[in-house]
Amino acid sequence: MAGKQSAGILLHRDGAGGVEVLLGHMGGPFWAKKDAGAWSLPKGEYDPDETPEAAARREFTEELGVPVPDGELVELGTVKQSGGKTVTAWALRGDLDPAAVVPGTFELEWPPRSGRTQEFPEVDRVEWFPLDVAREKIVKAQAAFLDRLADAVS
Repeated sequence: MAGKQSAGILLHRDGAGGVEVLLGHMGGPFWAKKDAGAWSLPKGEYDPDETPEAAARREFTEELGVPVPDGELVELGTVKQSGGKTVTAWALRGDLDPAAVVPGTFELEWPPRSGRTQEFPEVDRVEWFPLDVAREKIVKAQAAFLDRLADAVS
């Protein structure tokens, strides 16, 4: 059986110190006290009947609760994360106010084996980071997208 596939959009803008990217801190109890490696581009899984680009656009809106900014998507390729998930990403030049984000939610049995289901935000905060800081924050495998973005905008 093939691993899960996910697609997302890496929003970027020109900041005072160079390129900045928008990352979301993963929501839920597992990530609550983690920072390094706990941030991701807005992304999500998709089924074979959906194109990766359509999924990336849908997931951006679902995770952040705001529409995808207008602009041209630039393909950043794919990476394989440590858990086996393959992530396909596109870069998009645009701006977004993190205060406007209204994250989607997911349900999880918490605490484990308690029989109680709780609702958590998909992302519990969203921030703009310069590329060097983003490399420290982002899920390890996704750092390749930052390098590809830097190459694409230089």
